[in-house]
Amino acid sequence: MRRVSEVVFQPCICGAADALLPVRVEPGGRIRTCRWLFIVVMLLSLSPAAHAQAPPMMPKLPADMIGPAEPDDLVLALRIVIGLAVLSLAPALLMMVTSFTRIVIVLGFLRQALGIQQTPPNTVLVGMALFLTFFIMQPVWQAINTDAIAPYMAGEINYQAAMEAAGGPLRSFMLRQTRDKDLALFVKMSAAPRPDSPEQLPFYITMPAFVISELKSAFQLAFVIYIPFLVVDIVVASSLMSMGMFMLPPVMISLPFKILLFVMIDGWHLLVKSVILSFH
Repeated sequence: MRRVSEVVFQPCICGAADALLPVRVEPGGRIRTCRWLFIVVMLLSLSPAAHAQAPPMMPKLPADMIGPAEPDDLVLALRIVIGLAVLSLAPALLMMVTSFTRIVIVLGFLRQALGIQQTPPNTVLVGMALFLTFFIMQPVWQAINTDAIAPYMAGEINYQAAMEAAGGPLRSFMLRQTRDKDLALFVKMSAAPRPDSPEQLPFYITMPAFVISELKSAFQLAFVIYIPFLVVDIVVASSLMSMGMFMLPPVMISLPFKILLFVMIDGWHLLVKSVILSFH
């Protein structure tokens, strides 16, 4: 009969070690030290901490490549950031400081006065407003290009002088379309000192005053456009009621007459002419 001391219970992890390391049980049931080291390594490899990946080491740049930041580099980076911010605000600037607001509101009221909600579609109205805006603002763009952009690209003036020269024609355009009452409102609300002339007002006062003046002018034009079509609706509704046709919607009868009236008087020509002349 074999001695009990020679029978050794081997766990499953020891069985895995048997496949890789030679195992020999010494008298007394002791196992060789190399096998215990293998078991410890196996346990450490199965722990969660062993599977956690170490953060990648960032490559270190040579000391001669890292130098103090120059002031010119900081100014250039700041100009790039400001340029990107201006580009992100370009759609709002295009709508708020040009003739686009008045034109698109007038075109929208015209469509409602005609009684057709989806014709012309919004894409056509916005495109038409954009082209009319480019036409009306062409003298302003030309002055900005002549006084600011071209000299700056040629290196004749610096960045600050170019910005001041570009703001002059745009400020003059906005002040021509802005009411004095609106300018006085924002000057008073901002608690800014009263300037000697409106040309000395900053843009943060001129822009909102120009916007509310444009809204008022647009609604005035829309009211004038609405009157003829409102008369047609009233005449048609009165005629239907006098004939006892209460169940027939008046819009169904007045819509063809309004379209016919608008086409016969060459409405698009008159409308565009009126809008353009309102900026002179």
